[in-house]
Amino acid sequence: MGHPSVYPTGATLYDPQRAWSGYTLFQATEHGAVLVDMNGHVVREWPELHGFPNKILPGGAILGHSGERDPRYGMQDMLDLIQVDWEGNVTWKFDRYEQVSDPGNETRWMARAHHDYQRAGNPVGYYAPGLEPQVEGGNTLILAHTNLVNEAISDKLLLDDTIIEVDWQGNVVWEWRCSDHFEELGFDDAARTALYNNPNMRASGGGMGDWMHINSMSALGPNKWYDAGDQRFHPDNIIWDARESNIIAIIDKQSGKIVWQLGPDYSKPELKHIGWIIGQHHAHMIPQGLPGAGNILIFDNGGWAGYGAPNPASADGVKNAWRDHSRILEINPITLDIEWRYSPYEADLPQPTDSYRFYSPYISNMQRLENGNTLINEGSNGRIFEVTRDHEIVWEYISPFWGKTLNNNMVYRAYRIPYGWIPQLARPQETPIAAVDVRTLRQPGAAAAGPAQSVVRVAGVQPYSKSADALCVATDNDTLRRSPKLFRVAESAFRPIATASELESERPILLFVGAERCVHCRKLWQLLAHEKLSQRVAALDSRYLDADQHQELAAALGVRGLPTLLVLKQGQPTARGPAQLSVEGLLTWLDENAA
Repeated sequence: MGHPSVYPTGATLYDPQRAWSGYTLFQATEHGAVLVDMNGHVVREWPELHGFPNKILPGGAILGHSGERDPRYGMQDMLDLIQVDWEGNVTWKFDRYEQVSDPGNETRWMARAHHDYQRAGNPVGYYAPGLEPQVEGGNTLILAHTNLVNEAISDKLLLDDTIIEVDWQGNVVWEWRCSDHFEELGFDDAARTALYNNPNMRASGGGMGDWMHINSMSALGPNKWYDAGDQRFHPDNIIWDARESNIIAIIDKQSGKIVWQLGPDYSKPELKHIGWIIGQHHAHMIPQGLPGAGNILIFDNGGWAGYGAPNPASADGVKNAWRDHSRILEINPITLDIEWRYSPYEADLPQPTDSYRFYSPYISNMQRLENGNTLINEGSNGRIFEVTRDHEIVWEYISPFWGKTLNNNMVYRAYRIPYGWIPQLARPQETPIAAVDVRTLRQPGAAAAGPAQSVVRVAGVQPYSKSADALCVATDNDTLRRSPKLFRVAESAFRPIATASELESERPILLFVGAERCVHCRKLWQLLAHEKLSQRVAALDSRYLDADQHQELAAALGVRGLPTLLVLKQGQPTARGPAQLSVEGLLTWLDENAA
């Protein structure tokens, strides 16, 4: 949301050595489906093919919709879901969910599909090794709509979310309705009151309440949690998220009941470290075969969503949670630890003043790639980019497609597929794209970058101090201390300390200096939990110093960055951990310094 008036579009950065290269598919606003290579060449277009979203199947077949219901009568209802082969022929179609009679239009069958669908063979709709979606046959899960009145929820007409499963012949073989599970959702009295009075009313059809607005849905697929005996994570179970209620949930496919849930209340002690998830999209379990498999990926949009007590931002308690930046969260569904995060902090944006520069308050998605990178679609401003595990951008693309009636270039979803999925196309040549130095970039006719034509030195002036002092709203340090906890240091493994006297011991002390909001500290903690290292650490006098809570002591120990591993003897540091962290490297360092 931070674009200036002039900026490049198309591919703007590409590092072939570190990116996971392939084709990227997205739906261009009011244009159609578009397939680009890593240098931004449009290698294929499907004009007017609607995409809510579009998805590619192996062999080049594409899924999408032939059109949308008249918005005067339906809210984001797609007419159908169709499969189109490489030559443009419709080879499969589903539209027989509900027969609709809209004024001035012919009575017809519609799918009323919206936001998501999944073809059997692949749980999430993006590439994962060994989990290819079926092309000729197989059932399809579809997120759909229906209308009803449920007095327990509201006295208004509701737009209800349903999940249906249809076979290849177009028969509905399974159905789940969100409104049937209202009592399981965990709304408190304030939220119930706000929801009853205003279930997110929309103008379509004379007024209907888009009360949940489920925007993603996928099967869990094979996963390690179920293999370990946790029935909540049966591969057939379905995860969904609802942006208007800030809820992410997993339902049991057989019973329909909710068996795992985040939200709507993020003030609970077990969720405080996560922070409030607001208006989220595309919550899904990372598929088997990809780095992070089994964890939940969430595009935490921010923006405005939720029901609860009225506050200065919401007079009626509807959309009562607000935040002006986005986050990508990767959460362990068992421990609820944040395993990885991309936020304004990781993007190196001053907080809170520049947090909005990573911000998509609606739409958007992300995809875990085979090399561990993450493809992020910051959808509201048409920015698609790929980041490494260490948060470095290795590919970026800004959509050059603007809507004809809607003045923006938003991208609902974007998906990366391997080159091999489209055998009809020759593998493209990959050309690196260096990042532009915006300090020297000039438009034609503008003065070139360079020194001033004249310079006057003023006697007696002082040099500038660090500019962070200008952040009068809050300092960077204060903001960082308030950053969400990413993990918890187990006291059984590392005893927490607060004073220098606690570092006096007859035995060598292994001291872990870190902060539980620190991404890199989380990485070190994971390494220390490795079987080989944990056994070695268990034999040592190991302790933990929270650098946020005890800054003076950390400074006295010579700590200049986080995390830091120290060996202390007689209370004094004698060895500092290696810069390059690995299991074997840490074992060697411990053997040499902690004997």
